[in-house]
Amino acid sequence: MSAGAVDAGAVDAGAVSAGSEPLRVLVADDQKVVRDGLSLLLGMLPGIEVTGTAVDGTDAVRQAVATVPDVVLMDLSMPNGDGVEATRLILSQQPAVRVVVLTAYSDDDSVFAALRAGARGFLTKNASAGEILQALSAVRAGDAQLDPSVQRRLVEAVVSGGRLGGPGAAAEQDEGAEAAGPPDGLTQREVEVLTEIGAGLSNAEIADKFRISGATVKSHINHLLAKTGARDRGQLVGYAFRHGLAA
Repeated sequence: MSAGAVDAGAVDAGAVSAGSEPLRVLVADDQKVVRDGLSLLLGMLPGIEVTGTAVDGTDAVRQAVATVPDVVLMDLSMPNGDGVEATRLILSQQPAVRVVVLTAYSDDDSVFAALRAGARGFLTKNASAGEILQALSAVRAGDAQLDPSVQRRLVEAVVSGGRLGGPGAAAEQDEGAEAAGPPDGLTQREVEVLTEIGAGLSNAEIADKFRISGATVKSHINHLLAKTGARDRGQLVGYAFRHGLAA
């Protein structure tokens, strides 16, 4: 991680809602300089409580299960169980915990594996401190947060036939079923919101486009997640492209 990525002056402390419960974060990274730098930075910010630092995958699972943080900031490349396996094990035991991947490795296999394991955010280690804090806050609120380059590659992979769901993912509907109307009982407004998600718009941009509140957009997204079986925003993007609801 570059020094600029942990510049406290670049952080928007307002990313954590004032008056809310502290956002409890476990930092997992095998590199001491990164681990200590992140812990120091996050610990200085109002509204953030660092519950601990983990040195490898096994340690991350142990601490997350024991302390149940709101978010684990997870490196992927670690000894004794990598970040993907640690994410899978944490969520199997503590499903309320959110995981944000922060890694130097952003190849497609790593991205897909982390999202399949249940990660709700994916950032590269050149992310700024503000971007990290925004991602932590977003996933605690139930949203997903993907690095723009990662989101673009997800879209490209889906368009070219890539699969995000992995084993056990719901089968795609055939063309005749899709032509009959919106899949999975989606309403017209839900289809419209899903289309804009596929186009990469944020919740605020969607709210502005349709002249609805941010809370209404979140409600539509929650309905989309429930109806489609998608786990997060990244999988909604994939769903939109598979069903011809985004271009």
